[in-house]
Amino acid sequence: MKYLIVGLGNIGDEYRLTRHNIGFCMLDAFAQASNAVFEDKRYGMVARCRVKNAEIVMLKPSTFMNLSGNAVRYWLAEEKIPVENMLVLVDDLNLPFGTIRIRRQGSAGGHNGLKHIEQVLGTNAYSRVRFGIGNDYTHGAQMGFVLGEWTDEEKEQLPQKIAPIKEIIPSFCLQGIERTMNIYNTAQPKAAKPEPKN
Repeated sequence: MKYLIVGLGNIGDEYRLTRHNIGFCMLDAFAQASNAVFEDKRYGMVARCRVKNAEIVMLKPSTFMNLSGNAVRYWLAEEKIPVENMLVLVDDLNLPFGTIRIRRQGSAGGHNGLKHIEQVLGTNAYSRVRFGIGNDYTHGAQMGFVLGEWTDEEKEQLPQKIAPIKEIIPSFCLQGIERTMNIYNTAQPKAAKPEPKN
């Protein structure tokens, strides 16, 4: 079986460490753990790996966020992958920082990348992993917050917060979306060990 895993973000160094690019960051973490290397292809950066009997195609669209659907449509068709075998990694303002929620389908929730994918594919029935970026901004400052960089404290925590994606993607491919939701939507982060006192 073949699967398309899409990380949403914006290309360019100026966007690399922004909250809106967490989809790229999650996919990079999985690719690195899988020893997969991205290559510059049509509509995006593409990497490949295998997990048991699952062939995984990873895509970071180069279309910019608002036109993500163009890259998704092309690579679904190019690789002959059904939409039910696609998983989209995306940021979510409505979740606390670092919270991961997996869904079989759903609304775009105001997210421009998801909106365009839904518009181009004509369906919202595709699985997605939402990563919480929080909503610590004042009225009217949403765009600046989303396109802003993580705080130093958040940057320090990101590797640990992103780490579950290395298990979520193989689980989605091998066990299916329902089983993956049951495991990872209910899992609670382990409490930090207290530091030893001198």
